[in-house]
Amino acid sequence: MRNEYAADLGLTEADLASDWHTQFDSWFADAVAFGLPEPNAMVVGTADSAGRPSGRTVLLKGYDPEGFVFFTNHLSRKGVEATANPYASLVFPWFPMQRQVVVAGRVEHVDRATSEAYFASRPRGSQLGAWASPQSQVVSGRAALEQRYQEAAERFADQAEIPTPSHWGGLRVQPESVEFWQGRAGRLHDRLRFRRLDEGGWIVERLAP
Repeated sequence: MRNEYAADLGLTEADLASDWHTQFDSWFADAVAFGLPEPNAMVVGTADSAGRPSGRTVLLKGYDPEGFVFFTNHLSRKGVEATANPYASLVFPWFPMQRQVVVAGRVEHVDRATSEAYFASRPRGSQLGAWASPQSQVVSGRAALEQRYQEAAERFADQAEIPTPSHWGGLRVQPESVEFWQGRAGRLHDRLRFRRLDEGGWIVERLAP
């Protein structure tokens, strides 16, 4: 299967914003306006302490110049790996727009107050699910999950506000590089990368496709 990319699209150094987060703002707004389903969906790649990688799709819940934030069970596979080997990659696969954004950087836990504030904003069903699901662990079947969910619902039935589980919270990927990828005809794609320098500041580099 092959899809030829448009000849009239491109990304030049002159097109870029002065910093990665302003450029991401622009492209993210384009993805929303384009009508992509869940434009904040991103593939998160982590690796365990032995370097064995794993990936999954999660939803971006916030970003600023400090990085990209998502929330998870810290006892899940990604949570454990992000603690043992605190580096990750993110890929925003905006294929209908012939674009991708690829991020690599260090992972840190967000502060507890931020995690609790976001947890409080979630639908009650999602809050109960966070208590019920032993994420990434083997379970005996669907019935076992539904039983755990029912137990959580009964546990908090008399509470208007469900507390944030101690094992649940946010992770922030602090970028060391952010690549903006634009598909081009003949597979000569444009790849422009903001890369953080060891001495501080950022440079923009063009990568061969």
